[in-house]
Amino acid sequence: MTVFYLYDDARARTIAPFALTRPLGEMRAGAELIRRRWEMAFGVQAAGTITAPHLECFDEPGAPPPATGSLPAHAILVNSRCVVPLGWKARAGDVWTCAGDIAAVRLARETPVSELAHGEAPLESLGTVGSRVDAIAGRWVTAVWSFIADLLAQLHEDIAVLGPLASGIQPAGTIVIGAHQIYVEPDAVIEPGACLDVSAGPVLVRRGAIVRAFTRLVGPCVVGAGAVVLGDRVSGCSVGDGAVVRGELSETIILGQANKSHDGFVGHSYLGRWVNLGAGTITSNLKNTYGTVQMWTPNGIQDTGLLKLGSMFGDHVKTGIGVRLTTGSVVGAGSNVYGSRMPPKLVPPFSWGEGDALGSYRLDKFLETTERAMARRNVALTERARRQLTEAHALASGVAV
Repeated sequence: MTVFYLYDDARARTIAPFALTRPLGEMRAGAELIRRRWEMAFGVQAAGTITAPHLECFDEPGAPPPATGSLPAHAILVNSRCVVPLGWKARAGDVWTCAGDIAAVRLARETPVSELAHGEAPLESLGTVGSRVDAIAGRWVTAVWSFIADLLAQLHEDIAVLGPLASGIQPAGTIVIGAHQIYVEPDAVIEPGACLDVSAGPVLVRRGAIVRAFTRLVGPCVVGAGAVVLGDRVSGCSVGDGAVVRGELSETIILGQANKSHDGFVGHSYLGRWVNLGAGTITSNLKNTYGTVQMWTPNGIQDTGLLKLGSMFGDHVKTGIGVRLTTGSVVGAGSNVYGSRMPPKLVPPFSWGEGDALGSYRLDKFLETTERAMARRNVALTERARRQLTEAHALASGVAV
């Protein structure tokens, strides 16, 4: 049996605002988590993750435990920044490349996890010399905006693989525009009066999801398992499991369990888990100069090269009624922002306040709110998750991560 581990290299550990609260493999790229993509490719669950020390207690369903001790010889070590195609099956090999760079290697020797602790060990130094090489037609996450830049193409490819596993039927009473396929998994509900616009790409509604009447889904679009779409136009999006959304969404990824159940435009953005956007929260995704968008990163402000880019909302972010966010904003994990004044383009993690007057969100109050929010979805905040969020809060104190 193949044994493989996910490895967050040094660059993966700077993908803000998400690296503070989750390994990169637990990010959604297109229709699926990066980890799930590798698990489907190898046909087994990941044995463990090598990531930043403050994520040792990361605890979500399906997530592998942190690797400890030593990795066995001949195990496979995978760079979690590589987004492998769904439907690709790894052949027997020792080195796997993507776009000319090494994405995974079979370890030539037993390897202490301590050698990988800082994310700086290059995979090519750990593999077998003169080995069998297999090329992957995947993509690399080079920055947080890679998820948005690649979203439409990734959704087209993902639905082409996942869709045929579901039924390709037109739900009764729906309005269909265009010639691309509509796929509906078992136990999903699309109410009469919903519009499925498949002119530009297919639509996939996954198991247990609900699409209410007067919603316009515009393909390529995926509505994840157990998600609920309450109305308005959802175009080119990946709506993650258990999310509740309403209002206009465009080319946005919702990792899962987020709540955007009110009006307000959100475009070219990424919502982490347990994000709650208050009524009328609006993101800008296009500068009024029509220039490329700049975004804060831990390595400084960078020009993304993208004409459209909205906001990156870290895990557990909350916004109040009517919050407006400027183009290319980063809202750090655990923040709670509200009021009529626009927040700065960088909201440090665990912030609390309005506009530029941001203070620190007390840990006890944050954990209390988090526990309540999760309980509303019948999900418990485990002791491990509580410890991990506590470590993230401590790490973020006085530091924008």
